Amino acid sequence: MVAITTSAENRVLLHNISWQTFKTMLAEMGSDRNSRLAYDNGTVEIIIPLMPHENSNRVIEGFVGVLCEELGWEIRRAGSLTLTRDDLQRGAEPDSSYYIQNEALVRDKENIDLATDPPPDLVLEVEYSRSAIDKLRLYAAMGVPEFWRYNGSVLRVYTLASGQYSEVETSLTFAPVSVKEIPQFIQEARKNGEIATTRAFRAWVQQKTSTKD
Repeated sequence: MVAITTSAENRVLLHNISWQTFKTMLAEMGSDRNSRLAYDNGTVEIIIPLMPHENSNRVIEGFVGVLCEELGWEIRRAGSLTLTRDDLQRGAEPDSSYYIQNEALVRDKENIDLATDPPPDLVLEVEYSRSAIDKLRLYAAMGVPEFWRYNGSVLRVYTLASGQYSEVETSLTFAPVSVKEIPQFIQEARKNGEIATTRAFRAWVQQKTSTKD
């Protein structure tokens, strides 16, 4: 077991773990917990978010909601939905996940099964410390169309094409808004408060979208 502690999150790594053992861990730990698990190639990573990590996640989630409202997208927030694929023997619980383009397909579903249901259209991982699991490879294998990674200062955006992610400057979901500018609003929220900053973010989105009409 390897433990990594930062001011934003704790990570615990377990090696040589079978897929079936990982699924047993998920079942026995249940859903009433603040830890998030990921599995790939025999490694289990347990992430315990601390205040900076979780606050960044929640602020970004609020901004994603504003973006969907202003651009006319419907949304279903799936949070840290447990994503597992038995055929791939991979699993993850992202910080946040969203159904947007495929929202109508899962709108009334209580349970998501990736064997028959689409993966989330967008997943977010807050990583103040780098994950030991290659999340780009993991989510690409699951077919997640868009992946965001925030490290506390920079938001990187990746889109899926031909089974691989490429880093892009503009989100395909939220164009023409440059979502890579979101970190500056996260910093503003720490000075001015989240409600005031959300209002400022909405005005900024409206200005960006109105110039494209």
